[in-house]
Amino acid sequence: MRRSVWSALTGIVAALSVLAVAEVVAAFVDAESSPLFAVGSLVIDLAPPGVKELTISLFGTGDKAALLSILGIVVVVGAAAAGLLEQRRPPYGTVVLVAFSAIAVIAVTTRSGATVLSAIPTVIGMIVGVFVLRSLHLRLGRWQTREAGSRAKVTKQATARTGPAALERRQFLVFLGVAGAVSIVAGIGARAMNAGAAAVSTARAALKLPVAGTPAPGIPSGAELGLTNLSPVITPAADFYRIDTALQVPQLNPDTWSLKIIGMVENEVEISFADLLALPLVENATTLTCVSNEVGGNLIGTALWLGYPIRDLLTRAKPTAGADMVLSRSSDGFTAGTPLEVLQDTNRQSLLAVGMNGAPLPVEHGFPVRMVVPGLYGYVSATKWVVEMKVTTFAQDMGYWTPRGWNALGPVKTSSRIDTPRSNAGLAAGAVAIAGVAWAQHTGVARVEVRIDNGAWAEATLADAISADTWRQWVLQWNATAGDHTIAVRATDASGYTQTADQAPPAPDGSTGYHTISVHVS
Repeated sequence: MRRSVWSALTGIVAALSVLAVAEVVAAFVDAESSPLFAVGSLVIDLAPPGVKELTISLFGTGDKAALLSILGIVVVVGAAAAGLLEQRRPPYGTVVLVAFSAIAVIAVTTRSGATVLSAIPTVIGMIVGVFVLRSLHLRLGRWQTREAGSRAKVTKQATARTGPAALERRQFLVFLGVAGAVSIVAGIGARAMNAGAAAVSTARAALKLPVAGTPAPGIPSGAELGLTNLSPVITPAADFYRIDTALQVPQLNPDTWSLKIIGMVENEVEISFADLLALPLVENATTLTCVSNEVGGNLIGTALWLGYPIRDLLTRAKPTAGADMVLSRSSDGFTAGTPLEVLQDTNRQSLLAVGMNGAPLPVEHGFPVRMVVPGLYGYVSATKWVVEMKVTTFAQDMGYWTPRGWNALGPVKTSSRIDTPRSNAGLAAGAVAIAGVAWAQHTGVARVEVRIDNGAWAEATLADAISADTWRQWVLQWNATAGDHTIAVRATDASGYTQTADQAPPAPDGSTGYHTISVHVS
């Protein structure tokens, strides 16, 4: 039993060696060739839509931390199994370690922008890991053999303190401890260096955004109802939801960033970050929504975005006849297909954004540049860390999520949410403010209604609108009576459409249904 534990530990330390060495070598070869993050990204790419929906529904914006935790558990279990196999059926433990490394090589070399050199860190890490595994098992075997021989001559207590067995035991434990400690320290240090977070954070902190040539319309004083537990009209950047496919947040230096507009255009355009800041920028309040948002979910937020109108860049590029889509690409390989007519709409502020709520974009929200398009779910429009826009057609190209079963166009659906009271809350009888937010991006919210216990719909009071591109707060004063009650909400947009009661999941084009909560009044 004891030897099995030590054998499992040899596999875990060997796996740590693979990852640590790969991170160290990557610092000199390819900073983005981390095997763990590459495997995680491959899992995200290969996961069917249902798995993605389940992960987001379970963990929300913590989906990436959950995936990394699961991958960590898989690595530990697989490494322990490799160590046990190396003890019981050598060299099958080595085969398992090589097989896991081979999967990592495939993941690294198939990521966006990868080259043959991208495989080098993982391959070198695998070689070192195999050496560590074999060396540890050699020492473990000598220790166990010496200990078995010593038992025939002296007591177990004496054997543990002196003699050849004790020497072999110390050599094994020293090798195990040193290899494990060095791997952890070197791996963490190299990961921090490879992430490039310090350099990019310094560049972001030093960046002074220009004043918008066209400032955002002022937020009406009546846009905020000032109620406790009600979502603010403008969402702080720290609270803004983050859902994307980037397991490892791209670290792009604004000094070397550029965007290319290619494809079905008369003039290919390339613009640097400095060029972009020199243009007359526009500021606009826009509500963004993730298509994975469940009814009543929180994958939605509103911010003041500073950027340059995408339509003006497209005007410079001059799309040719027949083009109907722009395929935007992130630095990490993610793509989104946006209708060309939406990006050219003169009544819609589709921006190549550089700022959020008066500051440069946070790194996790797309620094230095991202797309912001009112009225479309993010998976077809809100590309972060954007580096390329290809003018093309829906017949020729598809964004990342379209071949995975999601609708290619992705218009945001009219919806509403109850923020207060919370579901299953206990309330005191009397005056209760029922309040929340409603949205119908680029159409605008015209009316919100609340229903108590399947009774008649009562019209709520709407806060002032910022624009048709933002959500609106609403409130209904309710004289609560003792007992259990259900509360439902629905919104009607400016076109006259009232959201449907039919319940539908997010896939393939956004959730539907009334947000309904239960409360107890005493």
